[in-house]
Amino acid sequence: MAEPRTARVEAQRKRILDAAQHCFIEHGFHGASMANIAETADMSAGLIYRYFENKSAIILAIVQEQLVLLREEISLNDQPDLSALMVENYARTCNQRRGMNAALLLEISAEATRDPQIAAALDDYDAEVRRALCDWLARGPEAGGHGLPKSLAPQRALVLQCLFEGLKLRETREPGLDRGLLLAALQDVMPGILEA
Repeated sequence: MAEPRTARVEAQRKRILDAAQHCFIEHGFHGASMANIAETADMSAGLIYRYFENKSAIILAIVQEQLVLLREEISLNDQPDLSALMVENYARTCNQRRGMNAALLLEISAEATRDPQIAAALDDYDAEVRRALCDWLARGPEAGGHGLPKSLAPQRALVLQCLFEGLKLRETREPGLDRGLLLAALQDVMPGILEA
């Protein structure tokens, strides 16, 4: 009996989070009301409050959801063509669950400057990404890594994070960027990041 209830609760939470993400992207964090989120989720605002205390709690849940997805993907047990992957993910539609939408990332980052709880969640997210990238960069090629010295991995992980975040910002300003130009630029710099 507990399993169907848990599945229903998770389905409701997912529905709310999807609606909230849509509203935050469309109207901004402060422009999106709980009533907007409820309407988008096709449920009452009262029902949303059974799952989330306020909009900040929803943002925290979105960050946590992204962290779970990140943990699933970032084990990075292979050596993907990172340049091609970054081009493929550039300005992809906001209805995709994997990877945070650029506008949503900016909204959450801005809210983190005002809300210490959201700032702490983003700090945890950043630390988790950096740890995973350091592990991947330092892991030997036989284990799907790049074999960088452990002392060098944190620097390169930081550069990758800055590159990922910078591309998210660029998406909001130049969604129609020439993908061929982006691929050539990334292929030019990526060897210097991934090789010792």
